[in-house]
Amino acid sequence: MAPQMDFGIAKELELVEKRLKTSLESEVEYLTEIASYSVKSGGKRIRPMVTLLSFKAVNGTDVEKAVDVATAIELIHTGSLIHDDINDGGELRRGQISVPRRFGLMDSIIAGDFLFSKGFEIGGQTTYEIVRVTADACSSLAAGEILQRKFRCDISQTVERYLDLAERKTSRLIAAGAKAGALVGEGTEEQVKSLGEYGRTLGITFQIIDDILDVIGDEKKLGKRVGTDIKDGSITLLSIHALNDGSKSLRDELASILEKKEKTEEEILRSLQLIKESGAPEQAFQDASRFAQLARNQVSSFDDEHKERLMNFVDFILNRDS
Repeated sequence: MAPQMDFGIAKELELVEKRLKTSLESEVEYLTEIASYSVKSGGKRIRPMVTLLSFKAVNGTDVEKAVDVATAIELIHTGSLIHDDINDGGELRRGQISVPRRFGLMDSIIAGDFLFSKGFEIGGQTTYEIVRVTADACSSLAAGEILQRKFRCDISQTVERYLDLAERKTSRLIAAGAKAGALVGEGTEEQVKSLGEYGRTLGITFQIIDDILDVIGDEKKLGKRVGTDIKDGSITLLSIHALNDGSKSLRDELASILEKKEKTEEEILRSLQLIKESGAPEQAFQDASRFAQLARNQVSSFDDEHKERLMNFVDFILNRDS
């Protein structure tokens, strides 16, 4: 379900929801069931929103094509979430049992592939450039997933490496959606470039906030347990800040937990406490705020109505609690 906010795209988002439901038909009913379960769980629909906001910002007129592109991006994203839950062993997603936990590993892999193919089937009806931009983002996403697995429990993680992973796994697909919206809206080359960079920096903001919420968020609002990054061995920006800037005793204790492949519930809770004590959540929020400002800067030249909506959306991402 989309966020309860209207950025001037409420009608178009309703069309995306309808298109999502009708896009999942397969001659194998069980495959449709798995894909529908994943899509119907809702989510924030951030990527379709970015696509539609970009489309509107360049005064696009072909709403049907914009809806198709937004739908395609969301299908690809949802497929990637299934694969993400397979890799991480995630038990909950958006407040419900994850697809792998409910339907099993092998069928979930196939369902994720199905959603990818459906996304490109729909998106492929637009233009070569839109398909190319989206495909590049998907290649980057796959590389990011492999790199994240490679660096699990690696406490030598740097801020630079973290940002590279955040861009690969999260930011580039959001940037692709922003570019695609501008392209389908027939924006100028400069507008497409600006909105693509808006999406990129917005995506990094989104990822940092996601990592903050995994430490200090409300589990009921998140629809999942906090501390999942620690459990999975993901070294987030908060862990990096705590390991770099905490007291020596705090750094040593936290490092001894984070580098373990398997962690007890008590160790996860202790890690969360140490990260909070280090001031890392506040430090990471400052980082997110800097990327949010970079996103705002990219759209400062758009007309007032669209600029306000794009900037309000940045604020929405920066200040979200789920």
